[in-house]
Order: sequence, then C-alpha cells, then structure tokens
Amino acid sequence: MKFKFCIPKADEEYDQTLKQEGWTPLKEPKTIGKATLISVPFMLVNLVMSLAVIILADGLTWREFGFTKEGFEFAITIWHILGFFAMIIIHELIHFVFVPNFLGSEKTYLGITWQAGFIITEDIISKSRFLLVSFAPFIVISVILPFVLAWFDLLTPFLKFLIVLNGVSSSVDFLNSYMIMRQVPKGGQIINNGFKTYWKAA
Repeated sequence: MKFKFCIPKADEEYDQTLKQEGWTPLKEPKTIGKATLISVPFMLVNLVMSLAVIILADGLTWREFGFTKEGFEFAITIWHILGFFAMIIIHELIHFVFVPNFLGSEKTYLGITWQAGFIITEDIISKSRFLLVSFAPFIVISVILPFVLAWFDLLTPFLKFLIVLNGVSSSVDFLNSYMIMRQVPKGGQIINNGFKTYWKAA
C-alpha cells in the first residue's frame, strides 16, 4: 500500500503491454470532472435512496436540514468541517479495506487531492470484487450506519446530512460499477493503469 497526493497517470508503455496481453480498455470518462458530470443521474438516485433509509431508520424533518418557515438556517462550525473531511477519509478507507491484500500490495494506492479522495489498485481483481469495493462505502455508511446510529439514539441532524452527502458523493462509484456491469463479462478480470481501467474475460 502506498500514499498518493496526486492523481496517478497512466503509463503509455504499460498501456501497450496490457493491450498486447489481451486487456481491453474500458469505455469510461477520461477525467474526474467528466465522470462527475455524467454521474449526475446516480447522484439523484442515491439522494433518494439515502433519504429513504434515514426516514425508515429514524424519520426526517426539513428543519433538521436547516429549512424553516423563515428560510434556510445553517451554522458551520469547525466540527462540521472536520466531520466532512472525516467522512471523506472513512469513505475511502472502506473502499481500501475491501481491496484484496490491501496492506501488502505494492500496487494499491490510497490518496487525496483537492479534487477528491481516491483508492486505486493496479493488481488484477475480479469483476465481483471490483463491484464490492465500489459499492461498500455506500452500503456501510448510507444504508447500514443509519440503522445502527438510530438504534443507539445517536443519529443527529448533522450525521444525517453526512450520510446523505456520502450517498450523493458515491455517484461516481455507481457510474464506474454501471460501466463494469455493462462492459465486463461475468467472471471477467479487471486491472488499472493509473485511472485507466482494462478488462479481460476469464
């Protein structure tokens, strides 16, 4: 495992090697900005799902999110800022722990930039494991966690906000999973070269 503070770029020589070995480049957005834009429909779906989970777990009022008859009120404190960054870190760590051999791998990178946090592994992984890695933060934080916190009466309005934000920010993960499900055959394998993804039938 290695830390990165910049987005890894694809190695062009390695790109040719992978193609010669039968790996097919995934048809995917070339930049994080394009991926985020294309993932907007998933943002809306995830927003609805996250809100539905919170309503089922503990209920929800607009006032909890700062909406009142007089307008919108929301005070931002240092704890809110720290909570936001903690959510990003926890989101990426959940991705990380579901990567095979995440601690021993020399080709798995955990990183953060001004744009986003990210986890990349350049080891070969199965299609099913890739999907698990992609969906894990949404399932853990935005589906399971609300019920756990509600059970202990710890689901505060700010935590509800972070849980919904995690759901919305998982949209690119859902977009990646959608592309993998559509393009990679059952039992297929996946490998990354920087942020460029390739697949091969098993």
